[in-house]
Amino acid sequence: MSDRRIDLLLAAGFVIAWSSGFIGAELGTRTAAASSLLAWRFIIAFAVLALWMLWRRRRVPPRELALHLVIGGLGQVGYLYGVFAAVEHGVSSGTTALICALQPIVAVTLAVPLLGESVSRRQIAGFVIGLAGVALVVSADLGISRAPLPAYLLPVAAMLSLVAATLIERRTRPRATLIDALTIQAGISALLFSALATATGTLTPPADATFWIAIAILVVAAMFGGYGLYWINLARTGVARVSGLLYLTPPATMAWSWLMFGTTMTPLSLAGVGVCALAVLLIRAKPPTRSHPSKSTANVMAGSGP
Repeated sequence: MSDRRIDLLLAAGFVIAWSSGFIGAELGTRTAAASSLLAWRFIIAFAVLALWMLWRRRRVPPRELALHLVIGGLGQVGYLYGVFAAVEHGVSSGTTALICALQPIVAVTLAVPLLGESVSRRQIAGFVIGLAGVALVVSADLGISRAPLPAYLLPVAAMLSLVAATLIERRTRPRATLIDALTIQAGISALLFSALATATGTLTPPADATFWIAIAILVVAAMFGGYGLYWINLARTGVARVSGLLYLTPPATMAWSWLMFGTTMTPLSLAGVGVCALAVLLIRAKPPTRSHPSKSTANVMAGSGP
């Protein structure tokens, strides 16, 4: 199988898995507090991953451990708490996805001066078009949400936290394997979210099957699938191209919502899906081949292990 087809499959898998997290958040917060849902998500995920590492007798160098504690604190604890708390306070999953979809613009704006990544005019046009497509997809949500205004700051903070984690990963290029990285990140997340849930009296899970269905979605699809594929795509394609995929998250979230909750997709939403697809094609288009690429561009294209 060609590298191009592999990249397409990895990209599609990432969009589907990543968007499942918004649905898991909406489903789970119907029966429990965000702190409880996140604590049990990471307790279970860390238990599975830690057993795997013990069985394989894996050892992680101190530098890798420190880096992934920071990346996990920002990319999982900071990002996910902002998303889940926003949904818990009444911000719809579509609107939350819209705000988080601003991440590509912020990430790429910072990646150019900090990481030396090159961004073409075509990609810049793609980011602008993608933002318009996302606005079309979730425009209906903005008119019916009853969330208090401060609640909208939560997904903004979540988005900025993920941007910081992404840039730190690309700047420091940690060499731990994917399983090692996810184990460390799940460990710090389980510790912090369990402490939060204990402090707020929400650690005890509800006796409701819906809660555990949400946990299954969040652990298997969003945690193992979404974060795993995020770092794999990031290493293979760079910040600009993998961030562009986040524009497909709101449309994919609506598709998940239609399948699970029977939410109707309006013609405006479907038009937005088409606009987002066009944006992703522009962003992910390969630049013209150069005979002597710069050192920074070559390093970004080569990528590194998560």
